[in-house]
This record gives sequence, C-alpha cells and structure tokens, in this order.
Amino acid sequence: MQLPDHISIDFLAQWSSDKLAMTADAVNRIQTNRNYLEDILKKGKTYYGINTGFGSLCNVRIEDNELAKLQENLVCSHACGMGDEVPEEIVRLMLLLKVHGLSRGYSGVRTSIVQRLVDFYNKGITPVVYELGSLGASGDLAPLAHLSLPIFGMGKVRYKGQVRDAADVLQEEGMEPMPLAAKEGLALLNGTQFMSSHAVWALVKAKQLNEWADVIGALSAEGFLAKDEPFKHPIHRVRPHKGQINTAKRILELLQSSELQAIPKEQVQDPYSFRCMPQVHGATKDATDMITSVVETEINSVTDNPIVFHDEDAIMSGGNFHGQPLALNLDFLAIAMAELANISERRTYLLVSGQRGLPPFLAPNAGLNSGFMIAQYTAAAIVSQNKQLCTPASVDSIVSSNGQEDHVSMGANAATKLRRVILNVQRVLAIELMTAAQAIDLRRPGKTSPALEQLFAAFRKEVSFMPGDRLLHDDLIKAEQFLNQSVSAVMK
Repeated sequence: MQLPDHISIDFLAQWSSDKLAMTADAVNRIQTNRNYLEDILKKGKTYYGINTGFGSLCNVRIEDNELAKLQENLVCSHACGMGDEVPEEIVRLMLLLKVHGLSRGYSGVRTSIVQRLVDFYNKGITPVVYELGSLGASGDLAPLAHLSLPIFGMGKVRYKGQVRDAADVLQEEGMEPMPLAAKEGLALLNGTQFMSSHAVWALVKAKQLNEWADVIGALSAEGFLAKDEPFKHPIHRVRPHKGQINTAKRILELLQSSELQAIPKEQVQDPYSFRCMPQVHGATKDATDMITSVVETEINSVTDNPIVFHDEDAIMSGGNFHGQPLALNLDFLAIAMAELANISERRTYLLVSGQRGLPPFLAPNAGLNSGFMIAQYTAAAIVSQNKQLCTPASVDSIVSSNGQEDHVSMGANAATKLRRVILNVQRVLAIELMTAAQAIDLRRPGKTSPALEQLFAAFRKEVSFMPGDRLLHDDLIKAEQFLNQSVSAVMK
C-alpha cells in the first residue's frame, strides 16, 4: 500500500497493510534531491555531517574517499542503546515514519536506501531497538542507529519470531548489505521517529481508551444508581468545551431507556467521579485532539539535519531534530490520560464501598468472601505509579557533545513513560469494568439501557459473575484484553 503525501493519526490507526510502497512522486523527490547533493559535493564545499565530523567535531574536514566510512562509523558509534527492547509494533512504526520522512525529498539520501527500509517493513525484518539512549534533541540518535545498522548488515533484527544477526537474515533473504554514501548515516540518525512512533501508538490507544472510559463510566453510574441529571445538555451549553459537551451527550445516550435510571433516587447529588465525568473525560479528549494536531505536523515534517534544499539551492544546518514540540506534548498526554485512571479508580472505590444497597466489596456473603477488595488496591497502586510517571521529562536537560548540544528535550524518556501510563490506564479501566459488571449483576432483575446491556453481555462471555472468591488475576487479564477491542466492535 502506498503512503499518501500527508498521513494522519486516523489513517495510521486504520493501517492494516503488511506491505509498504513509495509513490512515484516520492521516488522522484528523493532522486532529484540526491542528484543535487552529489553535484554540490563535486564542487568541494564543506557541509556539516556530509564531509565533516559530527557534534563538537563539526570542524574536522573528512576526505572524499572516506565519506562512506564516515557514515557507517557514525551509525556504529551511535548504536549505544540499552534497556528493554522497543515493542515490535512501535519499531515497525519507526520504519514507516522514517520512510515517510525521507520521502519528503530533503534529506539527500539515495532512493535505494529508502527502498531498503521499505523492504525491511515488507519482509517482516524488524531491527532490534532499545528504549534507552536518546536525549530527544539531535534526533533520536541511539534508537535510530539501531534501526539503521541492518541496512549494511550490522546489528540484530527480529525475524519470524526470533532475534537474529542482521547479516544472516539478509543472506537468507538474498539481500546484499548496502554500504552508506555521503550524508546517509546522518539522515538516518537525525530525526524524531522514535518519539513520534511512540506518540502515534499512544494517540491511537488514547482515542480508544477515551471511548472506553465513557462507556465503563456509564455502566458504573448504573451500578451505583447515579443520576443522569449531570449529563443533560443545558449544563454543558453554558460551559461549551467541545470534549465536555461530547462526553455528556455520549453518556446520556448510553443511559437512554434504562430501568435503573427510572428508579427514584434519594441522593441530591452524586460524588464528583460520577457527576463530573463530562468535565474530566472531556478535558482529556480536548487534550488528545490538540496533541494529535502537533503529532500530525511532526510526522509529516523533515526532522533531520542538515536539510538539502535543492529547490532553494542551499544546504542549511538547523535544529528540526529537536524534540521539544513532542516532549512537551507527550508529557501533557501522559498527564491527561492518567486522569482517566484517577477518576476511574474513585468510581471503583465507591462501587466496592458498600453504599446504595450494594454489599461491601461487591461480595455475596461478605466476610467469608473478600470480593473485589484487593482489586481496588491494585487500581490504587497503578494510579499511584502513574502519578510518579507523570513527572515531566521535558523540564530536564543535560549538556552533551562537549557543549555543542547544550539543550536537549528528553522527549524519548517522555515517550517511553507515556507508553507505560497508557497501558496502566487500560488496566485501571479494566478493573472498573469488572466491578461495574458485578454491580449490575447485583441489581438484577433491574436492567440497564439496551446499549449497556449489549456491552454487559459481551463482557460476560469473557468474565463471569463472581458468586464467591476466586483467583482474580486471570479475570483481570481477560478484562484488560477485552479493552483491546474498539467500543464499536463490542457494541455494534
């Protein structure tokens, strides 16, 4: 499948092709740009990273017959990643986004180099990349170095479920190692594709979890016999934040025709975790939308250095690789998503608190049975960890490269901890879904709305009612996996 010239988060969320292809226009842009660079090099001028050293070694001129070696040395010396392996799905996004960035036609690389990355994607040859090593400033240097090593037969790749030497896999696939030419190592390493691939993954998951938060929150409201008044339109008409209005409308729709809503309510107001779902969930939706706009600008940009402007007849050094636009917004997204877990855990706490006719900890024969007592502990522990993970990475900077790179974004650290926050949010929502479903069962024969009954029935096919204590871990994992589906797939 060919990548369009402009890609969106929604496009990538629906991307299901195992095959990637450059358009004819992209090939032409890359080739035109490379031809210009090669003509410039013949004139003997000096350009950073093309025929000089790197970082604080930028004033060291490299001889023409050593330019290819310079680029391979760069990649090898920068492959300093450590820590856990980056998940394969995110590395494949890195490949896709690096192909897209180079296809803008301003990076000075050969078409064959970009095609080699396309071939890796299509053949399922996934470079092994490590989480730690990028400062998020001179591009994601260490992660992108590991992504690039297999081009010339170095490093490790994941292939057919196994981690193997790249050289062996290339030989098995009949692919010769491809030596790098002038500028290519730098173009491959400079760029924000480690940060941006995590951002894309996180936004796809965030939009999915935003929907789940509304649906699960509505089911919890039914289990707690909360009122629907806080979701009615006049309240939100006079404070018209888009996310707030949309959340209130969605929850009201989910509660429509509910028998439980028809039961007279004794309380004047419900706790904030129920009453303020439009305001809290809505604010997270608004943040997600804003951050989506930033990330879409980033993934459609040229983020390496120097940039080869064949159309301007210039090669310019700048700082498009600096990850600050991503770092700030990845930190913000972590905070916004963590709030969904914060408010979810409070609803779980209220459901197990023994109020409004529900047994303590939603346990039939409470005392003999502990019910969901410790499930709430687990939710509280996860929420607490999220609070620690939401300490911003972007406020930090450590000088590197002998002071040449004296301000860095730390956006890569923001990216990796954001992924942990997103996964934690899904776990907390899964715990709430389990407690909400138990509460609905305990309200029988009363029924919730047709829409929520449909959700309830789908969930009960995976996790059954708990009449007495049992090993809950297995149920928690099933509930978490249930949320990997889209809401529309469950409630179609």
